[in-house]
Amino acid sequence: MEEGLRERKKRETRQRISDIATGLFLVRGFDNVTVAEVARAADVSVNTVFNYFRTKEDLFLDRGEESMDVLARVVRERRPGETAVEAVRRDFLAALDSGDWRYGINEGADVFVQRIRESPALQARVEMMSRHREERLAAVLADETEADPDDMTASLVAAQICAVVKALTRHFAVRRIAGEEGAGIVADLRAHAERAFDLLERGIGDYCARPEPRAVSLPPAGERTTPAPR
Repeated sequence: MEEGLRERKKRETRQRISDIATGLFLVRGFDNVTVAEVARAADVSVNTVFNYFRTKEDLFLDRGEESMDVLARVVRERRPGETAVEAVRRDFLAALDSGDWRYGINEGADVFVQRIRESPALQARVEMMSRHREERLAAVLADETEADPDDMTASLVAAQICAVVKALTRHFAVRRIAGEEGAGIVADLRAHAERAFDLLERGIGDYCARPEPRAVSLPPAGERTTPAPR
């Protein structure tokens, strides 16, 4: 359905507020910028800011919903014959090649992480988001494998996948903060990622494989029977 004028203006206003807030937070630090300052810079009222963003933390983590859902979405949309681990490996390596933001391996990610480290409020929010990401992945895994309610396997698998992704992302951020060039880190990180996903696949690799489409087989032409006339 085509986006209406009102919806487009709301989306553009939200994006402008988010962009301005992000710029202020990255330059001055999250705790050193007030919502009132963001509102003035965006030429809107404080109430307007809160109409679009429930909290100040939401202003900084404006892609939080996408971030929390990324692993669950990747598993939901995995290819026929592909396991959960294979799907996450493929998506992670694709993001590594393209510098996509969804795994924190993009330009500016080091500044973003540094600002989180400086703010207890942001650290608490990111920790909560990590828990939600793991819970959402576990829920999808349980649904896809039709697990019993008391089966912990989905939660255990989700915890392992999330731990690998978190460790790889942290490795990139720490080295960028230390001043290393992104290209060199990415080359090393690819090798680390391949090793990490290899280890996962040896332990949980065949878990939650999507079935291949079932082929319809017909008997050879000479063996086909014609229904008798009624």
